[in-house]
Amino acid sequence: MTSIGGVEMVDWNLAVATATRFVRPGPEVSRDEARAIVAELRKHAKESETHVRAFTRMAQPGAEGEPAPHDTPVLVVDRPGWIRANVAGFRAVLKPLLAKMEDRRSSTPGGAVLGAVGGKVTGVELGMLLSFLASRVLGQYETFAPASRELPAGTQGGRLLLVAPNIVHVERELDVAPHDFRLWVCLHEETHRTQFSAVPWLRDHIEGEVQSFLAETDIDPGALLERLREAAQSLAGAKPEGEEGDEGRSLVDLVQTPAQREILGRLTAVMSLLEGHADFVMDGVGPEVVPSVAEIREKFQKRRASGAGRLDVALRKLLGLDAKLRQYRDGERFVRSVVEEVGMDGFNRIWTSPNTLPTKLEIAKPADWVARVHRKAEGAP
Repeated sequence: MTSIGGVEMVDWNLAVATATRFVRPGPEVSRDEARAIVAELRKHAKESETHVRAFTRMAQPGAEGEPAPHDTPVLVVDRPGWIRANVAGFRAVLKPLLAKMEDRRSSTPGGAVLGAVGGKVTGVELGMLLSFLASRVLGQYETFAPASRELPAGTQGGRLLLVAPNIVHVERELDVAPHDFRLWVCLHEETHRTQFSAVPWLRDHIEGEVQSFLAETDIDPGALLERLREAAQSLAGAKPEGEEGDEGRSLVDLVQTPAQREILGRLTAVMSLLEGHADFVMDGVGPEVVPSVAEIREKFQKRRASGAGRLDVALRKLLGLDAKLRQYRDGERFVRSVVEEVGMDGFNRIWTSPNTLPTKLEIAKPADWVARVHRKAEGAP
């Protein structure tokens, strides 16, 4: 537990309570409908595993070279369940950073009092942010998820979350076939599960990069709290309509040193790869198993690009979500270009080691990655 004199730097329980209180209610469904939706999502997740492995030719080898089943669980959750899972993940990943911030605060006069007040305020602010995100995420592979009785994880960590009310909300909003849309979503999320199960070093590599990033962070606790407050004010609509300024800054901007910018460049590249690969697989498998995939893709892309008005735009900038949208686009373009150039087996050399992952520059110039990794391995000049 990160605390000063027994007082937590972030009141995690308050964050969960706040997010759960303010999250929007999900779409109306009967109890029987809810049971049927959960069962269908679990069925689609299982089907997606077979489709994704066949298309990507990625597999977690079993005892005799046969693909072994995933041991990372698929959890179909509601919005409060997603909130609890993510708070647990944040608590685990941010522990070193919060400990560093606490050391700084404990050396200042009145640090214990500031810790008591700041922990409550930060818990509320974090809860407000999570309440915003909890109604928008369709699915998520939690890479660093700590296991609990309520939220199990695989032996190497990780679990796949499918947020049922959000999937239902979007399929109704887009007016698409529910069966097709649910399978389409599962194909994307199952690709992430396959990436981490078939590439054993990937999780540790990303965790190492994240912890290196956090170790380089030199941030004043008050500055972080102020940025969280800006986010909460945006959620509450507290800024005047014409006011600009802080809308263009993201939380990530606050903690970038020169060393962190290098790490962030590598993280951006690998996240672009993972997200783009999932989009590529979803589109590649889709036409074979999702009859209305073209309609779903067109409508979903328009929704993804347009957002839901000024509030969403402000929050996406503040949270750095605009960068995530670019990752989908740039990463999918990279994967498609490489597969067209060297085929799926040639592309899969990308999973050999951290050294064969693309750089941020190579994401924008796929031919450079092919020249460095594929042709060099074949002895081409």
